[in-house]
Amino acid sequence: MNRPVRDELVGEDVAAAIRRRHILYVEGYDPRGASGFFELFRRSCERFQRLWAPAITLQPCEIDSEDLAHWRVDMRGLSWQVDTRYDFLRLENFIQSDMDKPPLLQALRGLGWFVDDLLSGAGLRILRASPQFGSHLLYFELLVLAWWAIPAVVAVAVPGAVSDGLGWGLGAGIVAALAAAVAVFFALSPIAERSGLIQITSCWWTLRKFGRGGQTWLDHAIDVGARRVLAVAKANEVDELAVVGHSTGGVIASAIIARALELDPDLGRDGPRLALLTLGSVMPAVALHPAARGMRNIVARLATARALAWIDCQCRKDIMCFSFFDPVEGVGVKVGPQRCNPLLWRISFKEMFSPEVYGRFKWNFFRVHYQYIMAGDRPAPYDYVPIVAGPIAIAEWPTRPDDFKAALVKTEQPAANMAAVTS
Repeated sequence: MNRPVRDELVGEDVAAAIRRRHILYVEGYDPRGASGFFELFRRSCERFQRLWAPAITLQPCEIDSEDLAHWRVDMRGLSWQVDTRYDFLRLENFIQSDMDKPPLLQALRGLGWFVDDLLSGAGLRILRASPQFGSHLLYFELLVLAWWAIPAVVAVAVPGAVSDGLGWGLGAGIVAALAAAVAVFFALSPIAERSGLIQITSCWWTLRKFGRGGQTWLDHAIDVGARRVLAVAKANEVDELAVVGHSTGGVIASAIIARALELDPDLGRDGPRLALLTLGSVMPAVALHPAARGMRNIVARLATARALAWIDCQCRKDIMCFSFFDPVEGVGVKVGPQRCNPLLWRISFKEMFSPEVYGRFKWNFFRVHYQYIMAGDRPAPYDYVPIVAGPIAIAEWPTRPDDFKAALVKTEQPAANMAAVTS
């Protein structure tokens, strides 16, 4: 079962509840991969070191296999030290392969995604559950329609223009129309890529197929992740074992924990604390599809797993997540009094920045969506680095975020303990 808080704030320092931690991080649908996310984490550590008292040392990223990479983080206070191994589940090759599909296939998949969401009622369910998230999905679905509609309009207009302007016959006009439509379609392809449409379309094609129970590369990633979790738990060499999923990674991370519990129902009852941290998760949009019974079964399993601490972080400013939303009952899963998860943590990115800095990116929705895994420019109750690398159990942060923040910020850091962040 979940363990009680074992440590209290002590003066200007924190007596460490966690001394050794293992993180399995599951990225969102982003092809930048281990090296890109390590660089993002490295910059966050640099910001953390400037603003917070504990010293932090980051070791370089190491590629372990086609499935996993890792780096180590050491954080030190006056009387504590935390060693964190940060495993990175490598999805970049699968994601890039999805996104490299020919433009015509991408457009067909996008059209299929839109039609399916329309006819199944999933799109309407999502809009009702979260108007802001539903609107962001609808925006990309409309871009898909525009990708088809603009060449179609050209195809309709060209025969008449050719016939009237050049005096060509009907057959020549049809050939010219088809050629013009194809040219316009492929001319729009770079725009589709730059706008994020290719990335979003590939993502939701895969997620919808997974939600319906179809075979996708996600099955391999989930199995790798689950077996990694079980191996770390069995070794029993850490105080805390946490799976962290951001965005689409929230879907995969949830499935990893459910799969691990299926393989070992006693997972988390002994050994390290077991936590699932979902950040800006898109999981509800998968589970709200009427055919996504498998996803809803995963939610039900996690909602009743007493050996698991599931924390779901939501931010109102992030339109690419479900804010102020219950990811269990909100997707139609009712488990009654057995429910013990998740703990909803509604966070504010605005607190992490000065008004000037926040004002420069608050309308960049992709940038806002990534703030869950980035440090801010000033200490705040939510900050990714101390949560995943600090001395406090992840499940405890949402219960007293202001206290924990104040304790770590106020601690005086001796010059002798200062450590460099390596690149």
